[in-house]
Amino acid sequence: MTVEHADAPAPEFSVVIPSRNRPVQLRRCLDALARLDTPREAYEVIVVDDGSREPYAAWIGEYSDHMNLRCLRRDGNGPGQARNAGVAEARGRFVALTDDDCEPAPDWLERFALVFKANPQAMAGGRTVNVLTCNICSEASQTLIGYLYDYYARTGSSNRFFTSCNFAMDAALYRQVGGFDSRFRLAGGEDRDFCDRWAEAGFGMEYVHDAVVHHSHHLTLRGFLRQHFTYGRGALHFHHARASRGGPPVAVEPISFFTGMLAWPFKQPGQRYRAAVSVLIGMSVAMNILGFLFERWSGHRASQ
Repeated sequence: MTVEHADAPAPEFSVVIPSRNRPVQLRRCLDALARLDTPREAYEVIVVDDGSREPYAAWIGEYSDHMNLRCLRRDGNGPGQARNAGVAEARGRFVALTDDDCEPAPDWLERFALVFKANPQAMAGGRTVNVLTCNICSEASQTLIGYLYDYYARTGSSNRFFTSCNFAMDAALYRQVGGFDSRFRLAGGEDRDFCDRWAEAGFGMEYVHDAVVHHSHHLTLRGFLRQHFTYGRGALHFHHARASRGGPPVAVEPISFFTGMLAWPFKQPGQRYRAAVSVLIGMSVAMNILGFLFERWSGHRASQ
């Protein structure tokens, strides 16, 4: 489905959003994109409906008066392939990725544009803010990401990455590095792998504190543990993917990495539920390890 004039000039940005069975969240995301400070002709939005039970095409045309919008239908092959499908159709010079449960701030694309004026070959990773501050699990998940961003930038670690709910780059360079690896079928590890290949190609990564998206990912304790178990499973595939490219083994972080992770909530001004968040972060590490070992064991059994 296309809701735009085919002969319109190419925009500066293409915003790509993969989504599956979350129309309520997607509507809030589109409402936020309709409020961007960026002129309408300077950006387009590409929603990739990744096999939703009720296709988004039935209602998404309501937004045609607010933005240049396209909706692609896919078969449910996961967010990585959905993003690739969206970027394949992108007309903009730059692509900005976000998720359906995110609401970009009005100046989101303008903040990225400032980075690209100075360094058009950079991957620009923005800041994601948890909106559900009363949800301890959601708060812990976002606090952990904040720690990883800070630690990897500060130490210059080769494990540095940006989460795919808030980053942007030149569309041609995205395609040049091969997009997201289709072998990552789980929602975990595919963004680490993409960032790893981006860095291997010699392109820079720049954190953009003021490029904000507001994240509303409601997590129960069970959902939180399952999420980090899945991340652990994805981590094994990331290790294998790097090895298959002839890259060095993924560096094992020192003990100070983990102690710093547990202490991080206590160092953040305004952090709520410090002790509980620290405990949850510790549990996330355990679930990552369990997911990693489970995936290794499953692969070993499948090969027998």
